[in-house]
This record gives sequence, structure tokens and C-alpha cells, in this order.
Amino acid sequence: MNRRHWIKATGLACPTILTASKTADAPVVIGHGEFRYRLNKKWSQADHTKVPLNNCHEMVQASDGRLFLLTDHRSNNVLVYEPNGKLVDHWTLNLAGAHGLSLQREGERETLWITQTRGRVIQTSLEGELIRELPTTRKLSGKKPHPSNPTEMTIASDGSLYVIDGYGTQSIFHYSAEGKFLKKFGGKSTQPISKGKFLQAHGIALDERGKEPLLVCTGRIRNEFCWFDLEGNYVKTIYLPGAFMSRPVIRGNELYSGVCFGFKAHDYRMWQGRGFIIILDQHDRVISAPGAAAPAYEGENMLPLMKNDDSFHNVHDVCVDQEGDLYACQWNSGKVPPYKLERV
Repeated sequence: MNRRHWIKATGLACPTILTASKTADAPVVIGHGEFRYRLNKKWSQADHTKVPLNNCHEMVQASDGRLFLLTDHRSNNVLVYEPNGKLVDHWTLNLAGAHGLSLQREGERETLWITQTRGRVIQTSLEGELIRELPTTRKLSGKKPHPSNPTEMTIASDGSLYVIDGYGTQSIFHYSAEGKFLKKFGGKSTQPISKGKFLQAHGIALDERGKEPLLVCTGRIRNEFCWFDLEGNYVKTIYLPGAFMSRPVIRGNELYSGVCFGFKAHDYRMWQGRGFIIILDQHDRVISAPGAAAPAYEGENMLPLMKNDDSFHNVHDVCVDQEGDLYACQWNSGKVPPYKLERV
């Protein structure tokens, strides 16, 4: 059966989204437009009573296809899966607060960067061997002692490193490829509109979809993505009401992000249990929101994004694999392993 006939047969050509409440045997398909997915909550084949995990913070995929999941369980900081859900390895650095996970490719060599909210940014091999650690951002945040609690980092094509201090100063720390501190930019502001400033600068990624590479950062409390050039100059901001996003993930022409918190009807505060996923095109418009109602705009202004099913609780990250399938990692959601979303 080809894809067009399959869509017609399953009813996906209409706006109806199948949910588990309709029938336990029917596939649960979520999302919108060309970005619809079959939801598999039982993807992980691991026995998590023997290999426990806590909060599933982030996930990346190595070139050999293996998926590396970061958790804040001291006994299992990193769990390694095959795309079919088989657990093939797990190791730990005994880190509480393990929060951000980034993959760096240097030729044929691949390494991991782990960001700990207690101030450490550590590079390891794929097997968990410690390679190096950046100078602590706690010492760089100012002349006076100041709490610095980084949440994420990313790597530019020349090897430069950018660490975002999302639970601390709201600054972005720029390092050379060798790990020398160069500058910081960004910072905190409580103003309603504050270009290049943040409330909870949670995630950061390299965005190479345009003519020049940019840094895209999450301003989670304000429901914003904010872009800078690689020197730290502010470029632009977009506002996505209802989406308290975690980190941005760039794949192809699209930007993906897990939404950890969301709105309730007529209540625009930040609520747990309201998570979903958003997918933006190269024009910064939301084109699909798996787990939420279909995205809608009035002209250039986005209407609030609202959770509409029980697919997720609090999505902290989304990983896009080599086949275009997604993996949803969740925080404070009953210690569930990642869910797989198979693109249809």
C-alpha cells in the first residue's frame, strides 16, 4: 500500500487526530500537515527497574545510529539505545543536575558535552571517558560571586563553544575551541519586550539555515526564540504564546522543540502537565504541534498554542533521528523513558 492510499485508509487526510481514548488498538497519530507521527509510548525495550532513570532531559544521535539519552539519575547519567528501542549501554559520571547534552563531530571523531546545572560543562567520549571540562561559569559571571547554573551548550563549525546560563545569569558564555573564555552576552531583563535579554534562557543551538550561521536561544518564560550572530549581536525574536519551550533543535529546514509547560484555557500562566512538541518552518511559523491543537495565526500573529490530548506531560527535549522520526524526552512525568514518534 502506498503512502497516499495508507493516508486515505486511516483517515489522516481529514483533520481528525486519533487518540488512545477512541480505541486501544488503533494507532495514535498526532501532529499536523506533513508532520504527523504514530506515537509509540512503549518504544524503550529496557528493564528500567534494573536500569533506572529519573528525568529524561535530552537525547542526541551519533552517526552510527545509536541514541544517547541524558538523565539526572546518578547511577545512569547516559543510556544508549538502538533506534528500535534496545538498550545497548549505560554509564554515569555520578552527576546530579545533568541537564544538557550536545554531540560534537570533529572529522570521524564524535564526543559528548554534558551541561550540569550546578556549574559544570564536561566533554566525554561516547563511552563516558572524561576528556576535558570548561572553566566554571561560576567564576566568569562577574567580579563578585554570583550563582551560575548553565543549562545547555552548542558548538560552532570552527569549534567555538557557547554555554547558556539558563538557571543563573541568563547570559551566554563564548569560549574558543580550546576552551578559553572570550566574552559573555545576553543577560536578564524583566521588561515585557527586551531584545536580546532573557527570563530563563533555557536552550541554545547553532542555526545554519540562512546565509550566515546564527545562535538560536530559548527564552522559556516569555515563550520566545531569540537569535544572535556568532559575535553576540542581537538579530531577531519570535513570540509563540502558549509554548514554554526547552531547547531548539535544527534538522533540515525545520526547527523542533519540546514544550515543557503550557497554557490552560483562559489561564495564561505556566502550567505543568501541558507539554507537547512544536515544529517551525524556515520562515519561523509553527507548521505542526504534536500533542496540541492545530497551530493557527491571525495575520502574522500566532494564536495561543494549547495542549489537546494526553500524549505527553512535560516534554523537555525532542530528538530527530536520521529517518525523520522523533523521540520525546520528558521531565517530571513519572520517570517514563522516551516516546518514539514515527513519521507517517
